[in-house]
Amino acid sequence: MQKIKNIIFDYGNVIFEIDFKKTQKALLQLGITESKAFFDHKNHHELFSDFETAAITPAQFRDGIRHAANNNNLTDDQIDAAWNSLLIGVPPGIHEVLLKVKQKYRTFLLSNNNVTHYKYIVDYLKKEYGMEDNSELFEKAYYSQDMLLRKPNIKIFEQVIQENNLVPTETLFIDDSPQHIEGAKSAGLNTLLMTRHPKDLEQVLIENGIL
Repeated sequence: MQKIKNIIFDYGNVIFEIDFKKTQKALLQLGITESKAFFDHKNHHELFSDFETAAITPAQFRDGIRHAANNNNLTDDQIDAAWNSLLIGVPPGIHEVLLKVKQKYRTFLLSNNNVTHYKYIVDYLKKEYGMEDNSELFEKAYYSQDMLLRKPNIKIFEQVIQENNLVPTETLFIDDSPQHIEGAKSAGLNTLLMTRHPKDLEQVLIENGIL
């Protein structure tokens, strides 16, 4: 990829391992019987999209979970624990890989996120890696809950492109979700679908001529 000058990374299952099945199981234990249809990698209830675009508050999100579980007695802690069960962590060495990439390219993070997960991730990074957040790894980090937009909406890609004066044909977007890849393509970006575990990120970059 000789022409690539900029790389936009997704976070979940590109850098930070997440596990949808674990969360589906946790939601099932809360009483949401169709948890796989309710929350999956490619499709999910609008409650999650609303939370990721800050259309609803954490309290409203929790109430949505209580409604779906038909159980108003679920505590905030129970719901947060089930929701955060999605988040596994960053494999060793991945931050170093990202810093290596940053030396060769302008790099950005673009993540569908929400305030509950973001707080958990920041606490995790401080505890496990002594980092304040992800800002040192990228030129700029973008999160859906701050942008009030989420992937695969073309507008979220266009905002990153415009704010940083990126040339789409010189920019690569890496994500593990096929639907997000399609959104990026519609914005004129080059794309790479991540189909392997985040621990393999460096090898994937090498195999694709990025490192």
